[in-house]
Amino acid sequence: MGSMRQVTGVGSTVSEVPCVKRIGFLSFGHWTPAHHSEVRTAADALLQSIELAVAAEELGLDGAYFRVHHFARQLGSPFPLLAAVGARTKQIEIGTAVIDMRYENPMYMAEDAGAADIIAGGRLQLGISRGSPEQVIDGWRYFGYAPRDGETAPDMARRHAEVFLKLLKGEGFAEPNPRPMFPNPPGLLRLEPYSEGLRERIWWGSSSNATSKWAAKLGMNLQSSTLKDDETGEPLHVQQRKQIETYREAWKEAGHAREPRVSVSRSIFALVDDRDRAYFGRDARDQDQVGYIDANTRAIFGRSYAAEPDVLVKELAGDEAIKVADTLLLTIPNQLGVDYNAHVLDSILKYVAPELGWR
Repeated sequence: MGSMRQVTGVGSTVSEVPCVKRIGFLSFGHWTPAHHSEVRTAADALLQSIELAVAAEELGLDGAYFRVHHFARQLGSPFPLLAAVGARTKQIEIGTAVIDMRYENPMYMAEDAGAADIIAGGRLQLGISRGSPEQVIDGWRYFGYAPRDGETAPDMARRHAEVFLKLLKGEGFAEPNPRPMFPNPPGLLRLEPYSEGLRERIWWGSSSNATSKWAAKLGMNLQSSTLKDDETGEPLHVQQRKQIETYREAWKEAGHAREPRVSVSRSIFALVDDRDRAYFGRDARDQDQVGYIDANTRAIFGRSYAAEPDVLVKELAGDEAIKVADTLLLTIPNQLGVDYNAHVLDSILKYVAPELGWR
């Protein structure tokens, strides 16, 4: 991915990491029938997501990623959207961050993912996870899923993920009918369509060091968002940098042949015109925040970056997690519409990325 440089984080060892980074956007696909929103319906959210991916590819962005939330006025069914984006684009990576595996049937998911990846020509980058607090209580139960005896909901999600990963190997497992409607290939049958290489393009959205190590053992890439379990009381970017180091060490110990990929998500806005200053010039989220995502889990929420480009470059240069990740996902305010979000992304590519060596 281009030239390399040495980076030393606080308490870290010196390691070689890429200067050049893949940069993508991450959209939650919010929609609301409010007068201030450019995205008032589900149709607006879906169709504008496609148009923004097309615009991002034209700008030279590397990825179009979408968050999945159920029972919410957001993007809830990823595979029709991913397939549509794949049909309208040619080069940009298309992904999720993340699909909640508590809600997923691994069999259907393997078929849908294979089809979407084939349509996209092998550009799918699927982020999956055990999920986060949702709009309803135990929403996965309405989808027909329940933890087994002695199993938690996160355990169920990881079990679904392991089945999904096994299916993506493309190995036959189903006994063929001796009198099939159509001729079968020899041996046990696998799910179709099968997409070669998709297994290596699965990411795990991890909020803790422990699940990062688990993901590394299973050969999944790592996604770390703007929300993480507060395990040490340090700033988010420091905790994430340590999480990434833990993950890469576990990957090395697992003996995988390929190099893993790692992404972090950030809200970053370069203030280059009056619109930017009106929307984000007084952003109060310039410090990490700590709270509880459930009764037992203390979490740290990452700050936003919003400043003139020269100030932004200096602030981002000190973000230890961005330094050691190969992929940066820019969370976007999708309700401000396609044109404005394309401007936000273009400003990062023009005024920030070159100064930091990302381009």
